[in-house]
Amino acid sequence: MSPNDPNIVKPGLGMALLPILLTLAVLGIQLFYFGDFTPHIPLAIGIAITALVGLKLGHKWNNIEEGVFHVINISLPSVSILITVGMIVGIWIASGTVPTLIYYGLKILSPELFLAAGMVLCSIVSVSLGTSWGTVGTVGLALMGIGAGFGIPMYWTAGAVVSGAFFGDKISPLSDTTNLAPAVTGTNLFDHIRNMLPTTIPSMLIALVIYLVVGFTLIDTSQVSFERIDAITAALDSAFWISPLMLLPAVLVIILAVKKQPPIPSLFAGAVVGGIMAMVCQGAGLHETFTFANSGYAIETGVAEIDPLLNRGGIQSMMWTISLVLLALGFGGALERTGCLQAIIEVIIARVKSFAGIQTSAILTSVATNTVAGDPYLSIALPGRMYAPVYRGMKYSPLNLSRAIEEGGTLVSPLIPWNAGGAFVISALALGIADGNFENLLYIPLAFACWLSPLIGIFYAMTGLFSPKASDEEIAEWEDSGEPVAQVTT
Repeated sequence: MSPNDPNIVKPGLGMALLPILLTLAVLGIQLFYFGDFTPHIPLAIGIAITALVGLKLGHKWNNIEEGVFHVINISLPSVSILITVGMIVGIWIASGTVPTLIYYGLKILSPELFLAAGMVLCSIVSVSLGTSWGTVGTVGLALMGIGAGFGIPMYWTAGAVVSGAFFGDKISPLSDTTNLAPAVTGTNLFDHIRNMLPTTIPSMLIALVIYLVVGFTLIDTSQVSFERIDAITAALDSAFWISPLMLLPAVLVIILAVKKQPPIPSLFAGAVVGGIMAMVCQGAGLHETFTFANSGYAIETGVAEIDPLLNRGGIQSMMWTISLVLLALGFGGALERTGCLQAIIEVIIARVKSFAGIQTSAILTSVATNTVAGDPYLSIALPGRMYAPVYRGMKYSPLNLSRAIEEGGTLVSPLIPWNAGGAFVISALALGIADGNFENLLYIPLAFACWLSPLIGIFYAMTGLFSPKASDEEIAEWEDSGEPVAQVTT
């Protein structure tokens, strides 16, 4: 049965909200009543509830199933990155790459400048690689070790890492989400990147100032134990060959990224070189190296601050996150195929008449889709498709829309623990949420750049700043191509 079959009933607002509200209720019970941070089963129940609603509306199961697997299929590249990053983390620890980053970071960085420098470093690497996840899982993990050495709370370090890494993902031409946003809205990639700078630059500068102020005032760096730092560096020096040469795998990946090679082969090349260095430089055997790539690295240095960060990685360490991602994608696909998400967005569009209202609604719709569906790709693609005709009808450039869905999609993703982005951050940075360390969820408000950018975007929408109207060329192009236009009475 086609989703356009006349026997299918379009859901009203109440019916469209029903599976979302019931799923959020089950999720709330799991997270807050039982205190168990495993959203997997609530999301699986959500798929079942959405399917029942779809059957009630006239859909056949095959049609709903097709919608579930369609969204999963288009997001498989992100799952592939997760698998590759899992291998990289295990191998780069074994090769000495991550330990070397931690070692030199503790030697070079000062505690006062650490948070600001960490954010800047992650942003540079992320722009180069085009992947926030790859940055978080490698450089971000090393920064967590440095922060532990300085005695800085994990949530502060994680906030700085997330701010920098997802900033880079947002404006890198190599990023999949940065390419997806202009693709679904019909804008040019580099015009899209330029149009994001008015929100990206202020949010990053504000975050940088906050991290500097915190480093020099709020975090008591006078309590930093240099004996503990010496113990960490000594333990790393005794367990690994520490040398700038160990940074070769990371340098290779950055070079490949600068040459605009695809991210997955580039990351895999970094894993291969790291594996060779683990055998040649650190004395690992071939079978051990395979084990590090699959099951992660294992070592006991006797230093409590770094053992949890070095005992990790491997494909299997990503399975919790991957299973969560697949379930979240399936839930989002079911909501999309049954028409629930479209029905909600159409109600919003029908009631909002001003440009400020539409721009704010586009941002918040992406945030809501991220929260409900748990998928950054769906939070960009669905609002992008639904809102584009409205922008054309109001004669505003779709560049406004592509910026809105990037801000509500890419940047908010890591701030939602059950979202694909948030689940990866929690897992890759060893925040221990699944073990009940809910204090580390404080990284969410401390990832300043991620939530400041959407707020600045809403401010621009209300003031008209940096909100370009459609050019005559764009309007003529829409007319020639027959793009749908929704006439809006303001």
